[in-house]
Amino acid sequence: MKSQVIDAQITPEGRLDVLSKAEVSKLLDTSQGGLYQIFRNCSLAVLNCGSTTDNGKELLERYQSFEIRVVQEQRGIKLEVIGAPAHAFVDGKMIKGINEHLFAVLRDIIYISDEINDNPRFDMATSRGITDAVFHILRNANSLHSMTNPNLVVCWGGHSINRTEYEYTKLVGHEMGLRGLNICTGCGPGAMKGPMKGAAIGHAKQRIKDGQYIGITEPGIIAAESPNPIVNQLVILPDIEKRLEAFVRTGHGIVVFPGGAGTAEEILYILGVLLHPDNQDMPFPLIFSGPASSASYFEEIDNFIAGTLGKKAQQRYQIIIDNPVQVAREMQAGIAQVRHFRKQTGDAYYFNWLLKIDSAFQQPFIPTHENMKNLALHKNQEAHLLAANLRCAFSGIVAGNVKDAGIRAIEQYGHFEINGDKDIMQLMDALLGSFVSQHRMKLPGKKYTPCYQVLT
Repeated sequence: MKSQVIDAQITPEGRLDVLSKAEVSKLLDTSQGGLYQIFRNCSLAVLNCGSTTDNGKELLERYQSFEIRVVQEQRGIKLEVIGAPAHAFVDGKMIKGINEHLFAVLRDIIYISDEINDNPRFDMATSRGITDAVFHILRNANSLHSMTNPNLVVCWGGHSINRTEYEYTKLVGHEMGLRGLNICTGCGPGAMKGPMKGAAIGHAKQRIKDGQYIGITEPGIIAAESPNPIVNQLVILPDIEKRLEAFVRTGHGIVVFPGGAGTAEEILYILGVLLHPDNQDMPFPLIFSGPASSASYFEEIDNFIAGTLGKKAQQRYQIIIDNPVQVAREMQAGIAQVRHFRKQTGDAYYFNWLLKIDSAFQQPFIPTHENMKNLALHKNQEAHLLAANLRCAFSGIVAGNVKDAGIRAIEQYGHFEINGDKDIMQLMDALLGSFVSQHRMKLPGKKYTPCYQVLT
């Protein structure tokens, strides 16, 4: 069935209405060296809000004729879209939230190109340079608020969850919203949308009119996880590693809901960071939660962590089943400890500078077949480094499942092969097998063909 499309010109709602001629020429350069392809693909993902696809390749192929252009006028700029998804419009006018997200894409793509990539001030070969870049991208997006107490909860979980789990994420979000907590997620559907929706209702009841619903994404995943309509601050980081760092530097606590390979990647990331010796005494509330029907899911996650990273890792989180009120109360109490710690140490409330993030978690992992096969998945290393390598394995599976480049690599070369210590491989195979059987790898109704083979 042919998708309905619309051509339109859009005026920016926010402060981004002036670009230099050099910036415009970069965006209009459709050659490989230009920014156009990244800008186009991210813009198409934003316009596809509410879609039922989580396949980046499928989306890009469905709207092959889509184009977006920057139109310079004396009073500023406009965007011209050609062949845009019709569901982004109402009576011929673009939905306001989607308009904002579209210009957020333009803002971040331009800023990262001009002020980060082409700026010798940011040494991306160093840990400090990467953290500084993440901070400046967030600050430019106006996501860091210096004059407020810690209150931002990061919510992680799958885009492909069942209705019971989705309703539960809303209940938890509602309880946190009633307590004045703001929400940050990966911006997509499922467990990323539910907490925001619930918190929005909680904020409305408490007459909180400036609630933050921050969506943090990156160009590789945005096509599979189009920003949900609750997001009122969209930020695009350059890659998955900087996206994950943005979550843990800005958030004051994390709630993890059920999910698939991407959620496992996030869990391994935060546990690996917290297991670093320098972070031993740093408070960071981390809660795994879901409805009663998801209890076995967290048992499997807990067993995997116990068998790979050990008891120290298990001590950094708590599991709360079927109790949204307790989740909200524990998170509120944990954030109070975070506030006290940062006050004592002089760290900023809005950005966790003191958190030590090893370079193994910061350098981009490119999930080629060779890189996936050569990952060091053995116990003859420090726990936080094993967590970093396990994180890369799950990141590669996410790429093969939903990212355009990853899907094409699997089509061309076949399965990713994952190899390592026999006991780790058995644990990983069992965990991934449970994700497949519970339909956590793709949206409901979509048949899943594994992109990986665990060599046990």
